[in-house]
Amino acid sequence: QLHLVESGGGLVQPGGSLRLSCEASGFTSGYYATGWFRQAPGKEREGVSCISSSGSTTNYTDSVKGRFTISRDNAKNTMYLQMNSLKPEDTATYYCAAAWPGTTVQDLCVMAKARSWGQGTQVTVSS
Repeated sequence: QLHLVESGGGLVQPGGSLRLSCEASGFTSGYYATGWFRQAPGKEREGVSCISSSGSTTNYTDSVKGRFTISRDNAKNTMYLQMNSLKPEDTATYYCAAAWPGTTVQDLCVMAKARSWGQGTQVTVSS
């Protein structure tokens, strides 16, 4: 079983930055896409950004393009989300997820085809 743990959330002022981390443990072998999702109160969960196992393919939802950057360090079994120029509408609980081997970045991010989910970390953007 693949276990995911997020960290790095917090309270930040508009225009500020945060870096989220997602560390995997357990059955980490294999090549699989991973990604970040978020859910704000009263809203549906949305795929924020996803990345292929090699890091060569990424996907971003339109609202974060140019502000967020996804990356992963496979040696450390860790994925990151660098969030810059944060806006109040970025406020949400952020979850990381991992797909089954063979699932595309698109399928993970758009259709949430994940095999494992983290417990979430809260990001609040407010002055």
